[in-house]
Amino acid sequence: MTNGAVRRIWGLMYRHLMLYKRSWPRLLELAYWPTLTMCIWGLTARFFAARTGSAGTVAFGMLLGGVLLWEIALRSQMGMAISFLEEVWSRNLGHVFVSPLRPWELLATLMSLSVLRTAAGVLPAVALAWALYAFNLFSLGPVVALFAANLMLMGWWVSLGVISLILRHGAGAEALAWSVLFALTPFSAVYYPVSVLPGWAQTVAWLLPSSHVFEGLRAAFVDGGVPYSQIVVAAALNGVWFVVVGALFLREFRAARERGNLLLIGE
Repeated sequence: MTNGAVRRIWGLMYRHLMLYKRSWPRLLELAYWPTLTMCIWGLTARFFAARTGSAGTVAFGMLLGGVLLWEIALRSQMGMAISFLEEVWSRNLGHVFVSPLRPWELLATLMSLSVLRTAAGVLPAVALAWALYAFNLFSLGPVVALFAANLMLMGWWVSLGVISLILRHGAGAEALAWSVLFALTPFSAVYYPVSVLPGWAQTVAWLLPSSHVFEGLRAAFVDGGVPYSQIVVAAALNGVWFVVVGALFLREFRAARERGNLLLIGE
């Protein structure tokens, strides 16, 4: 990466980071939903754990761990998509690409902002889970970082697909930034094993990296080992999906530039 590319990426990041400098509602919004979701599911899991003994304690850890990890996928996807929508809403895409900024540099900026937004949203929820329920997500060891990395990668390629649809269909596709990953939740086996799904749904589930992550999470809680096979499969699926969705993005970006949509998309 050249110094010029680094400067362009940082310049665009700086423009977004300044939006948070004096806006406490923006900062609060980052942690609001992860913390609220963690509290609700934490109370639910504690209720069942208190009535089912030691088995319920293991289930409590698996459920709360699943909730916190799934928030990583959700926040990374929304963080990337909403950062792109900030450019759309301000009608800034045309100005951005009049500059020497290249498409991959825009994506690098959006991914970097996604990491920061995800950390600001999920880490307070992780800390609060420890304070309220004595649940330490990091007690599983370094494998948590591998789970989180795979879920963040999944959030990125899902968001890249959403951005591609926005480039093609304009404002009509904006709602997907908030909804598309929720539609994948039933197939991701966040709260239950893949085996409880119908046959056709299991086929869909095994095509998603998230299902392998959460199957690995449950295996880590029950067996105490590191589910490397699930992690490797999840990483391979993320690679495949990135290639497919990346090709879609490049096609839609070129088409949007030829049609002049980069100047027209906005509120």
